[in-house]
Amino acid sequence: MPVRRRKIPQRTCIGCTEVKNKKELIRIVRTPESEVIVDFTGKKAGRGCYICPSLSCLERAFRGNLLEKKLDAKIDYELKEKLKNELMTGIIHE
Repeated sequence: MPVRRRKIPQRTCIGCTEVKNKKELIRIVRTPESEVIVDFTGKKAGRGCYICPSLSCLERAFRGNLLEKKLDAKIDYELKEKLKNELMTGIIHE
């Protein structure tokens, strides 16, 4: 009897558009309350997209307004800085 292997979920980074294992990426989510946050658990409710744990991918996502398009939310300068700080703090602590 063949051994069944579990499929590893794959997601695409919106910054570099590389397909990677879901666990390697960080989720950014727009909650039902319309708050945009970094979701390190990957389980929060809402519309989400995935990004590599690197500042360059986040900058690329901001530059092309990709984050706004994927989350269907307006992202101003203050929110961009907040997301940058959350992402950098989370990467350092992992």
